[in-house]
Amino acid sequence: MSDVFTDPRITAMGLLTEVYAGIAERMAPLMAEHKLAPAEFDVLLRLSRSPEQRLRMSDLASQTILSTSGVTRVVDRLERDGLVRRQPCPDDRRAMYTVLTTRGEERLAAIMPAHHDLVDRWFTGLLDPDELENVLAALRKIRDAVRPDFTAGVGPHLEERCLRRPGD
Repeated sequence: MSDVFTDPRITAMGLLTEVYAGIAERMAPLMAEHKLAPAEFDVLLRLSRSPEQRLRMSDLASQTILSTSGVTRVVDRLERDGLVRRQPCPDDRRAMYTVLTTRGEERLAAIMPAHHDLVDRWFTGLLDPDELENVLAALRKIRDAVRPDFTAGVGPHLEERCLRRPGD
């Protein structure tokens, strides 16, 4: 019976959870300092990395860990703060885009240097280039299997280009 609890699958899931929780914990003060909830930061970052800095609400919901109603609430708050705006989709009258505003881009730009430092300190900087390449490939493989729609609305190769280290 004890083999059930020492199975490497349990270890892998535990490590993944612990790493995510540890990094999120270290990011929390930065998010609070910039008056952004983690979900708000995620939405702003995804918009900034998307073609024309906009995504359909449905694609935004697919890319985040939020429900459709959760995305709507986050976008409502960001819109109230002037960080995003909604724009009708010309191809589909039922659809709506969420668009990053200049104010939203400025807010995100203000947090990014410290965010990059934290990511480097607690994640990417702990790995040599080959390890990082392997981790990114493994994470993409798993993500694509469990959430094939996570890159909905992203142009080809944008994700790969955006994840390179500076100077690569």
